Amino acid sequence: MPGVEGILGRKVGMTQVFVEDGAVVPVTILRAGPCVVVGRRTREKDGYESVQLGLVEQTSRKRLTRPLKGAFEKSRIPPLKTLREFREEPEGEGMKIGDQVLVDLFKETRCVDVIGVSKGRGFAGVVKRHHFRGGRATHGSMFHRAPGSIGASAFPSRVFKGMRMGGQMGSERVTVKNLQVVRIDSENNLMLVRGAVPGARGTLLMIRKARAPKSR
Repeated sequence: MPGVEGILGRKVGMTQVFVEDGAVVPVTILRAGPCVVVGRRTREKDGYESVQLGLVEQTSRKRLTRPLKGAFEKSRIPPLKTLREFREEPEGEGMKIGDQVLVDLFKETRCVDVIGVSKGRGFAGVVKRHHFRGGRATHGSMFHRAPGSIGASAFPSRVFKGMRMGGQMGSERVTVKNLQVVRIDSENNLMLVRGAVPGARGTLLMIRKARAPKSR
C-alpha cells in the first residue's frame, strides 16, 4: 500500500444514493487523483518528513514559474499545476519520485477528512455571518439587524480582539472531519462521501485518512 495519508482531488457535485440498508443518503462526488509523487521532504534536510504530490490534470508550461520548471525537469516529471504535501505513513511502503497515488488508497478506509476553501459570500452583516438574532422589526425599533454594543466607553475604552462583527464571509480554509466513505470507483477515479464538503464545483480539495476517526 502507498505510504501516504492522502490525495488531491476536486469536487464534482452532490447527489443521493441508496446504501445497503435501503436508506437514501446525501453524498458528495469527489474526483480523487490520479496523483504523482513530485518530491520528498526529509528530516535530515528539511526538518520534517512528508511527500509532495501533484494532481495530474491539463496544464500549460507557460503558467509555471521558473523554479517549478526546474524542479520538474530535475525529477523528469511532466509539469503539474497543483502541488500539496501530505504526511508519510510509517507503516506503508516508502514512496519514490514518480510513483502514482490513486483513489484505491481509501478502499479500506471508513472515514476521511476533507480540506478545501469555502465559497466566498462577500461582505456580510452579523445576522448572516454570526447568526445574531437581531432586534424586533416593529414599533419603530430601528434595531432590526444591528450588532448592538461592542464594548464599554469608560473602561476598557477599546474593542476587544475577536469581537463578532460584520466583515468578509467565506473564502477561508475549512476542514470537515470524519466523513464516511460510501463508495469507491477506481475505474473513474471517483469516491463518494456522506455529507457536504467545502467549496463550489471544481474546488481543489485535500482528502486524507481521518486522523481522529469516531467509532460507530
